[in-house]
This record gives sequence, C-alpha cells and structure tokens, in this order.
Amino acid sequence: MNVEYFIAKRLASSKESGNRLSRLMSVVAIISIALGVAVMILSVAIVTGFKKEISDKIVGGNSHIQITNFDSNYSFETNPIAVNAEVFEELNEVEGVKHVQKFITKGGIIKTEHDNQGVMLKGVDADFDWKFFSDCIAEGQIFHVSDTATTNDVLISKKLAQLLRLKLGDKFDVYFIQEPPRVRRFTICGIYSTQLEEIDKSLVLCDIKHLQKIYGWEENQISGLEINIYDIKNIETLSEEITDLVSFKTYDDGSRLAVNDVKQLYPHLFAWLDLLDTNVFIILLLTIAVAGFNMVSGLLIMLLERTSMIGILKSLGMQSVNIRKLFLYRTAFIVVKGFIIGNIIGIACCLLQQHFGIIKLDATNYFVNTVPINLNIFHLILLNVSSAFVIMLVLIVPSQIITKISPEKTIRFE
Repeated sequence: MNVEYFIAKRLASSKESGNRLSRLMSVVAIISIALGVAVMILSVAIVTGFKKEISDKIVGGNSHIQITNFDSNYSFETNPIAVNAEVFEELNEVEGVKHVQKFITKGGIIKTEHDNQGVMLKGVDADFDWKFFSDCIAEGQIFHVSDTATTNDVLISKKLAQLLRLKLGDKFDVYFIQEPPRVRRFTICGIYSTQLEEIDKSLVLCDIKHLQKIYGWEENQISGLEINIYDIKNIETLSEEITDLVSFKTYDDGSRLAVNDVKQLYPHLFAWLDLLDTNVFIILLLTIAVAGFNMVSGLLIMLLERTSMIGILKSLGMQSVNIRKLFLYRTAFIVVKGFIIGNIIGIACCLLQQHFGIIKLDATNYFVNTVPINLNIFHLILLNVSSAFVIMLVLIVPSQIITKISPEKTIRFE
C-alpha cells in the first residue's frame, strides 16, 4: 500500500476548519492553473491556426516550389522553358511531390471605360489544381481549360473587380505592352477573394493558350512549373532534391532551370509568421511561471499549516523524502484538477471559435475574417505533459523545507 498517496488523498478530502487557508489556496491554485492552461491552449491553437491559414493562402495562390528559366527574374515577364513528358515523369517520381502543373505569367493593363489597372495574368492549363481557388470563389465559378479550344473566361479578384467597377459576366480589355502591342478581351466568369493582399491586388487567371500566343511561344513553351508537396515542413529538403534533379541539365532549347520555393519568393511573409513563434513562447513561459508561483505559494502554506503533522510523521519514523513525496502527491491532485478544468475551457473556446467564428477580424490587416483555430491533438498532449512536468519540477525545491522541520520542536510547540 502506498502510504504517502493514501495520506495525501485524505488531506485533499479533509473538511477540518483548521485547513480553511490551505483549501482557499488550493482553489486559487486550481483556478490559476486552469486559466493558464486555457490561455496556453488558445495561444497555440490561434497562432498555429493563423500560420497555417496564411501559409495555405500563399501556397494556394502560387505553389510550394516553382521551376523557371534560370535567366528569368522575379518580374511578370519571363523567358520560356520547354518541357516534355519526361520532365513531368521525373518530378512526379520524387517522394513527397503531390502535383505538378504548368503556368505562364505576363504583365498587362486592364482598361475599362473609366479605369486602368496593371495586373499579372497567370495562364493555367488543363492540369491546374483548382481546389484553392474553388474554395475562395465569392461569385460565379471557375473556368475549364481544354486542349483544343481556347476560352476567354477569366477569374478575377474581388478587390480588382471593385477597383475597376466590374461585375460577374462583364467583358474587359487587357493591353500588353510589347512590340507590337497586343490586346485581348476577356469575360469574367468568377470572382475570388483570398483576403491576401499579395494575391488579390493583381492576379488574374486565364487560359494558358492566350499568353502563349501573346509571347509567340510554341505549345510546349511555358514560364515554368509549379510543384505542390504534401508537407510544407519538407519544403527545403524537396527543393534541394528537385534542384539536383533539374538545375544541372541543359535542355534542347539551351535553357537551364532554376528552382525557388515559396519561402524564397515571399520571405517577408514567412519571416513575419516565424516571428509569431517567439510571441507564443513568451506567453507560454509567463503563463507557466505564474502557475508555478501560485503552486509554490500553495505548497508553502500547506507545509506551514501541517508542520505538527510533519513532526508527528517524522517521530513515527517516516523519512523526509517520503513526506516530501506525500506533499508532492497532494499538489499533484491540485495540478491535475487545474489541468482538467483548463483543458475543458480551452478546448471548448477553440471549438466554439472554429465552428461559429465568434471573434471577427479585419481582413485588411489580418488576411482572415475570423480568428483561425488549429486544434491539434499532438499539440495538446505536448502542452499538457510539458507544462505539468515543469510545474511539478518547480515544486521539488520548496518541498526541501520539510528536511528542516524538527519533530521534537514541532511536537513540543503543539
């Protein structure tokens, strides 16, 4: 029989009037831990949710990895690369690659009766993955690209539509500044809204064959390839692997290929997202510190109130290490209660926000309409286990006071 656990359990259920202060401190400690755990769960869920939401939007509007001509820069005007079935086959065989698709980009100017606006047209082929933009459709629908006919339908952002006073079904002209200048008329079949300024301010999706004709390229010539992968955590590794695969070859048209991942294309956005990790770390550190301080205070009060009991137990032959274990059991009961209540509160708040979007945000500043939530079971387990371990570890030091208590003096005083 575990004597220390038995006594600690009896102390936890004690209703004696002499224990009012310790019971009050126990309640305060439980509330402190519960609130701390709830705050930690919400902090981690919100920040990871925010990072996931923004990174998904950046990747959805572009891709994880892009392959372009080595001589191209980061402007909308690109030098072509010639791709064949062999290139697609090699890339699709790379473990971790989810999808490969063609694209062409070109700058243009939308001219309406009242307004002009510079945009980036992105030509997509029949292999384009529409999942992201389908989820972002505000009005209308996506267009379909076939291998035979060329469609004049385009997808335009809600921001551009409002700026140019265009609506679903409207036609507009795009002027391409080159020699000789070219113009194309398009029809709006869908209006999307990603709420990400980097995408919404300029991106127009169209049939890839339009831009091939504007550039004067062959059917197999494109601006580049977009590669989506299964896990963004592997982006650096896969980027290096794909670089080794394609960057050291010279193709039939004399071009060489460059590989860039989305973190290289949008370093400022990902640096901002990484900065959020520091904020979460500080919140977690402060929360655990406050909870630990309250638990230390509670333990010291319990020790002072039970000084005579400690003396009696020592006089009966119980070792200091066993008495310390007894009080650590007692505080562990408080910690467990606090964690259970805190998890219920934190998870409930997360689920309410996740399903009902109670707390709203200004999409102009935060790129999302509501506070995003990413409730991950692994995060919850890690958060609970690590926090409980740190708090119990902190309590070992003040429990050393038990070794200083003399049974002779405490019994005589009593």
